[in-house]
Amino acid sequence: MITGPADETPEERDELASEYVLGTLSAERRSEVQQRLRDDAELRTAVDTWERRLLGLTDLVEPTTPTAHLWPRIERSVAALQPRPPLPVAQSPSWWNLLPLWRALAGVGLTATLLLGALLLTQTTVKPTYLVVLVGPQDKAPGWVIQASNPREIQLIPLGVVEVPADKALEFWTKAEGWQGPVSLGLVKPGQTLSVPLDKLPPLVPDQLFELTLENPTGSPIGKPTGPIQFIGRAVKVI
Repeated sequence: MITGPADETPEERDELASEYVLGTLSAERRSEVQQRLRDDAELRTAVDTWERRLLGLTDLVEPTTPTAHLWPRIERSVAALQPRPPLPVAQSPSWWNLLPLWRALAGVGLTATLLLGALLLTQTTVKPTYLVVLVGPQDKAPGWVIQASNPREIQLIPLGVVEVPADKALEFWTKAEGWQGPVSLGLVKPGQTLSVPLDKLPPLVPDQLFELTLENPTGSPIGKPTGPIQFIGRAVKVI
């Protein structure tokens, strides 16, 4: 029986499940997770939860007809991920069949070979190097996607309109390992995509923390988060 490490915490299991569903694991690590899923009920539950959570995002975009070149490109990209020589489909189910989310998102005319952050509500053809899904700390519902095609600028993309009290504002923060504390990236208007330059900060790194907190209309008065966290997530390097 293949199960997780004895010292694996629920948070680590949830993070592993999210990376599995997002498709950001290496081929070797992904194979290990697939073996664990046969006998690890807790990991299966975490994976199922993430798939249901992210599948709902497809309702937030209007479907459009994909171009004539999209499906051939998808087929070439998927074929490139398969070992040589390829096994029959019945013997070797691919991640494409395991993640119906990708097919649904591809149907809106976006490039299916990009990972989730590049697919959600964007029409860019630039593959992101980092991806962050910001979720609510209580219900784990995704509310924003952060993507970066270079280490000096990020895009904050809303997945819907967030209700903010009239006397409050959302403030955007980030913190990497070794920093003394979170650094403000400015105030955020609900429902609007925001490009944020990071020219005065160190380059992005994997597992870098991002969060949105509820602050005074002019932002935190002390340069650190003071209000409750509305959305939070960590950066994953995707290429």
